[in-house]
Amino acid sequence: MAGIAEKGEEKAWAILRTLAPEHVCRAAVAAYDAVSNRYTVQCYGMLFIVDLHERTITSSDGGSSLFLGKLSDFFRISLLWYLVNSKEVPCTGRLVKLQQISGGDIFARGSHILPLDSIAETYGKSREGFLQKGTEFGGEPASMGDAALRLFPFPRTPLVLVLWLEDEEFPARADLLVDSTCELHLATDIIWSVSMMTVLAMAS
Repeated sequence: MAGIAEKGEEKAWAILRTLAPEHVCRAAVAAYDAVSNRYTVQCYGMLFIVDLHERTITSSDGGSSLFLGKLSDFFRISLLWYLVNSKEVPCTGRLVKLQQISGGDIFARGSHILPLDSIAETYGKSREGFLQKGTEFGGEPASMGDAALRLFPFPRTPLVLVLWLEDEEFPARADLLVDSTCELHLATDIIWSVSMMTVLAMAS
């Protein structure tokens, strides 16, 4: 996959070490401890520690094991590049489909297609189950579809998962929307990584 993701974690760690912590904190809405050389970032309602010296990402939150384990390949590279590239730009609140962002055509091809059908299959008859699962990841109800969740993978990159329940006429379906500013903070392939991680987490 072309773009920043190909440069990998090592490149992100190297760049992050060169950035002024005060700039990173403002841009990424993070905190920094100079003594331990660590950033603290809220992701999915949980606090994660990014240790520049040890090059580790950890959390004491019980729900973090999914992101540090099964989904770690998505999570680590996404968080690191978020810290490197995020800008001090607030969200607009204007939601767009992934295909509408620059380079968004990748979301309609092959393995890059998000498995949103897994969300529909899991929660197509359970609005309450969908909303309850979202609260595990710091989600907030939103007014769209039959049920919707606003999730914050990272502080400046909210996304919204929308669910339409199964009925007599139509099968259940789900969609994912992002704030129009997302591509100011993340490259397209990292937006894909964050989106895929979110869908897999909700379907887990």
